[in-house]
Amino acid sequence: MTASTLDRPRIAPTTSAAPLRGSSAGQDNNLASVSKALMLLESLNATDEPAGVSALARSTGMPKSTAFRLLAYLEESGFVERAGKAYRLGRRLFELGNNVDYCRPDGVRNMALPYMTDLHSRTGMTVHLGVLEGRDVVYLEKIHGLRTTPVDTAVGGRAAASCSALGKALLAYCDGPTLRQVVEAGLASRTQYSVRHPGLLLQQLQETRRTAIAHDREESQLGISCVASPILVGGRAVAALSVSGPTRPVPAETHAALVRQSAAEISRRLSEAA
Repeated sequence: MTASTLDRPRIAPTTSAAPLRGSSAGQDNNLASVSKALMLLESLNATDEPAGVSALARSTGMPKSTAFRLLAYLEESGFVERAGKAYRLGRRLFELGNNVDYCRPDGVRNMALPYMTDLHSRTGMTVHLGVLEGRDVVYLEKIHGLRTTPVDTAVGGRAAASCSALGKALLAYCDGPTLRQVVEAGLASRTQYSVRHPGLLLQQLQETRRTAIAHDREESQLGISCVASPILVGGRAVAALSVSGPTRPVPAETHAALVRQSAAEISRRLSEAA
């Protein structure tokens, strides 16, 4: 057993929870309880403020008594915490989240961090690392400074892939069925500059495939431009790297070559570690 294993807190079994039964009805009840507990966590994740039992019961459509009982189990295990009479997500989720593959020592986030720091230092812009999940980009890391123009993103947050440079860099390397899903679901519109026509999006993705550069010209946030490049392993885009900043006086796309070079270096390191 390693030291890191010993350092990880374990979830104590809840003494008040009924033991699992072998019957089909018991298993169905247990699965329903797990599903409802996950719904409560998702509801807390969707709000910026702590939420009370009544609000959580309404948002999940479950009886207040059920929500209260499940929240007690989640609090006992560290998955939620009290904030007065309300609840918020617990630190145990932070610990678990940092043990997913993306965040492990040999994962893409740790591999990319030195290059992201260097990019921020050299450009003075916000640097993002993201992965594709369905039709969205999920932000794995974000580096910005005191004098960086604010960009409306957050680590763990999502953005529509079709109107972000990170998303386009990733979509350019997706297979046909995945692209069809994105297009058939309808292209998101965040600003008046967001790409709304599927044909134009496909043209941009072809260009990205050719140049390894994707652009977002105020398509996600007015006044903010972004340039991104895919991180490739075995020809597959496992993540993408970007810089974002004010469209004027110096747009992010002036740093396209630097972003592409950094993404290529991360790709090389990941390929060597694979």
